[in-house]
Formats: sequence, C-alpha cells, structure tokens
Amino acid sequence: MNSALLHCPGRGQPGTISRKKFRPFAPLLPREHPWEDSMSAVSASLRRFCLSLVSVSGVGASLLGLSGLVITSGRAAAQVAVDDVADPEAEVESGVPEVPEIPDGTPEELMTFVDNLRKRNFRPTSRDQAMAFFKQVASTSVTVADKILGQIESDDEFFVPASRMKLESLTMLGRLGDEQAGDEAAAYAALLIDSGSDELADEARRLLVVSEAQRVLQSGDLKAGEVLVKKVAGMLAKAPDDEQTAGLAMQLAGALEQMPGGESLAGAAYAAFAPSFARSKNPQINAMEPAIAGKSRRISLPGNSMEITGTNLDGSPFNQATLKGKVVLVDFWATWCGPCVAEMPNVLAAYEQYHKQGFEVVGVSLDEDREALDAFIAAKEIPWTILYEQPQGEGWRHPLATYYGISGIPTVILIGRDGKVITMDVRGEKLGEELAKLFKDAK
Repeated sequence: MNSALLHCPGRGQPGTISRKKFRPFAPLLPREHPWEDSMSAVSASLRRFCLSLVSVSGVGASLLGLSGLVITSGRAAAQVAVDDVADPEAEVESGVPEVPEIPDGTPEELMTFVDNLRKRNFRPTSRDQAMAFFKQVASTSVTVADKILGQIESDDEFFVPASRMKLESLTMLGRLGDEQAGDEAAAYAALLIDSGSDELADEARRLLVVSEAQRVLQSGDLKAGEVLVKKVAGMLAKAPDDEQTAGLAMQLAGALEQMPGGESLAGAAYAAFAPSFARSKNPQINAMEPAIAGKSRRISLPGNSMEITGTNLDGSPFNQATLKGKVVLVDFWATWCGPCVAEMPNVLAAYEQYHKQGFEVVGVSLDEDREALDAFIAAKEIPWTILYEQPQGEGWRHPLATYYGISGIPTVILIGRDGKVITMDVRGEKLGEELAKLFKDAK
C-alpha cells in the first residue's frame, strides 16, 4: 500500500511527527472521529524537547505524545516516532532515574548536563511514573536555562540555545498540566519576539499562534478566528518557504474546518494562505497549492453543484448526466478503512430502501489494490457505481479526492435532485434522517 495511505487502524499512529520529511498535511486518514483529523503539528521547539528526552522501553509512543503541539478542537495532542529519541545503545535503567542536582559550571557545561539528562534510557513501571520524570527534566531544564542566561549577554553563542531550552521546557510543563508554566511560556515567548534573534522570534510567534488557536477553538469565537487567520497569513506571506509556518497555517485551517460553524472561516483561511503556497520556492510547499484549492472547493460545496468525474470499474468514463433528477450520495472510501467498512451496512440499508424511489450512490474508491477492491465488492454485494483509477506512483490519490481536498475517509456528500449539495454531514443515523425528509412523499 502507498505510504500516503498508511494510517488506518492497526497500521500506524495518525499524526506521527518525523524530523526526516516535511509533511504540512497529514496522510489520508480514516475518520474514527472527525475532530481528530487536524494536520500534524509542526512546533519545532516542543518536538525537540521530547526527541532529546528519554527512550521509554516497553511503553510505546503514546507516552511520548507531548513532543509537538496539534491544533484540534480545544485541546493539544501529538505523537513522536520512538526511533527518533535517545541513544538506542545506551544502558536501560530500571525504574525512573533520579534527577541530579544542578552543578555549577560554564554555559557549555550546563547545556551538556541537560543534554545528558534528557538522553537517559529508563524503563518506567507506569505512565504516571514516566510523566513525573518528564516534569522533573523540564523543570530542571528551565532552572538551568535561567542559570545560563544569568551568566551571558544576548550576543553570546549560548543565548539562543538556552532561550530555546527555556521556552520549550516551559511549554512542555504547560502541556503536562502546569498552568502557571504554560502562562510563563506565553509571556516568555512574547519577550523573545524582541530578543534580536530571528530564529527565536519565529519560534515564539508560532507558539503564540498555537495558544491563540486553542483559545479560539475552545471558545468558538469566530471574530477572534478571523484576526488569527490574518496574522498567520501575514507570517506565511513573509516566509513562504518556511516549512514550519506552512505546516502551522494548514493545521490551523484544518482545525477551523472541524470547529462548529467554522467552515466559512476555514475557507477564508485556505484562500488567504493559497497565494503564499503558490509563490513558494520550496517545492514541497509549492506542491501543496492544488490541495489547498481542493479544500477550499470542498468547503464551498453546500448549496452548489458538485462535479463528479472518474472511471467506472469496467473502464468506461463515468457519465454524471445519469444522475439527473436523483438524490445522490457520493462516498469517498477504501476497503482498508475500518470506519468506511463499518458504515457500509448503513449505506446498503438506505440504498435498498430508497433506490427505487430515486436514490443513487457513487462510491469513489481510494484503493490501490484492484483485486482487493473487486473481492470486497463481490463479498458485500455492493450494487452501486464505483469509481476507480489505477494508482500513478508514490503519493497518488484519486483525482476526484485531490480535486475536492479530501484528507480523511469516509467522506460522504449528499446531493439533492436539483444537483446541489445538501450536506456533507450525513453519516450514521443522519443519512436515514435526511433521506426520510427527501422521500417523505414517495410511495
């Protein structure tokens, strides 16, 4: 299976952060819960903290799920690739090691002290035990950073690394539940914007954007969201080649799209960010511009017509004219997607009940394995039209999925008899409710 489609249940951890490859968009994700589909985080300071922390043997990546900040529905979450932390050849300590007293020393010696502390391997007996150690390390790192900063001027070579260590450690403590530390992180970030270091200022601005985004998502304040979108658009316009800013921008737009009532604001965000992606000289950022256009296109679908193109399973081109005057459900799905398969009986029941009255389903398969698709259709006796395209290399997606910026499946879109999209929120019981209204006069 293509690596762009790996994140279905049991195949990996959605949103896993990797330092090796820029991914401003998450892979295509099965939607276990639509609020979980926000893009992967690109907060470098937090990522660095846990990537240089301890290797937790036998516990797994979930214990290290604090290394990056994800803008979601009023909460933060993240995950880290286990093979990116600590030295795998280092001796594994039993239990949680004690954090030694902070020594006196030069800035270089103190930075080495923290670096060695973060790289220690240990085997905790519980998540709480591991989290307690992380808090100790973060708190110690803040103290060490303050000790270094008290010895040097802002033009010293250790000013940037020490300031960064303080910022990321305070932020980590905030993510671990220390509200005071979280407030201190925001205040310190505001100071770093005027520190004289462009590198620190950029990181600080991104952290403040994440904090503001969390407040917007928690409160549902669309006016504040508009201000935030303009701010991020300005940051992106000034640095169109910066991967972290690009990733943050797309994550913000994706989170707004999932926020109740936020679809219009998300559309405005995609529109505001698109010019910077289009003019970026970074090929990985520039390549995302079509996806941004697709997302904007999809958001604007309700109340408008939807163009459906593709190839039938027999190789013939799909003719949308055959749907004229009918109620149509367009279903983006795949056989490897657990939530898609779980939804199938619901769609089959609706099709059986309303098909003779003018209800059609068009499935857009994102499968790459044609044999698996054919076997599934035969086993489930799926009666409706399925559109399928032969995959075209790594990173391939069905052209219709790209055209409409589909980033999670199943995505279902209900179209009325007039050809206009009624809703894109029609899974589960909602499908039956909508169809009952549309066919209430049919016999």
